[in-house]
Amino acid sequence: MKSKCDRRQFLAQSAAATAGIAAATHAIGAPAAANAPAAQQAASTGDLPTGKIGKLTVSRLISGGNLISGWSHSRDLDYVANLMRQYNTDEKVMDTLELLEQRGVNAIICDPREKPMNIFKKYWSERGGKMMWIAEGHPTAEDIKTNIGKSIDWGASAVYVQGVIGDKWWRKGQLELLGQCVEFIKSQGVPGGIGAHMIEVVAESEKAAFNPDFYVKTHHRNDYWSARRPDQNKDVVDNGDDNYWDMDPARTKEVMRGVKRPWIAFKTLAAGAIRPEPGFRFVFENGADFLCVGMFDFQVVENVLLVKKILGELGSRERPWMA
Repeated sequence: MKSKCDRRQFLAQSAAATAGIAAATHAIGAPAAANAPAAQQAASTGDLPTGKIGKLTVSRLISGGNLISGWSHSRDLDYVANLMRQYNTDEKVMDTLELLEQRGVNAIICDPREKPMNIFKKYWSERGGKMMWIAEGHPTAEDIKTNIGKSIDWGASAVYVQGVIGDKWWRKGQLELLGQCVEFIKSQGVPGGIGAHMIEVVAESEKAAFNPDFYVKTHHRNDYWSARRPDQNKDVVDNGDDNYWDMDPARTKEVMRGVKRPWIAFKTLAAGAIRPEPGFRFVFENGADFLCVGMFDFQVVENVLLVKKILGELGSRERPWMA
């Protein structure tokens, strides 16, 4: 087993190498984070702009949790999920979490399954990590408390109802369950949120005054080639092709502009169909307060530099910062 000194040296060397690659790719015209001097300066600080969700101070760049859970939205490339699981061993995941924290990313969204919960416990205890876990809540209509309570007991810093569940309850006319979940989560002393792919979930939750501490709503461009087949119903999230999640980005922007609560945008690159530079810029320009994206270890530094660059250039937005 590696010593802590060896591991930290490896992480530092890995980060430096990645920053060098980012600068080099920029020089030859590939999308990259920034010009070399700015990139080097940003990489050395480990700081990221932050916002508030309840009492939590959260980095504006949040890691997705599929690197831990092993899910992979990869359209018809069936081997990708297994490849990702083989690469992201428990040790590799903890190395990645450590690198994320070193670069200023202090929160990750992940589902409440045994594997990620065990890795978090090990990371917090063995490596002294402080990474905040924003847990997907997987409540059922029959039992809204057990799954959510388990995540909180395990150390979740915040919980929100998973977007697929929010969509389902809206379709079934059971949206009041979202309000009950938010009330229960907040009663446990952590921020409570609502997730959605369909913007109607957010709009109706606002009308019903469920008072969540934050929303987790998909947002991305829809101008990539696999975004939609002509025969698909644009209102169906479970489309079978695993290739889009924000049915109407313009509508999302319009509704969220009037929402005075923190908004975490997720599926921001449509599972790798969109390059980070235009994808991240689109999300922040359209009003998201936080951006969630899944990252391999070799993507961390470049993503951090890119977010810092975009936020530094952003200026005013139509939707004010709500966090």
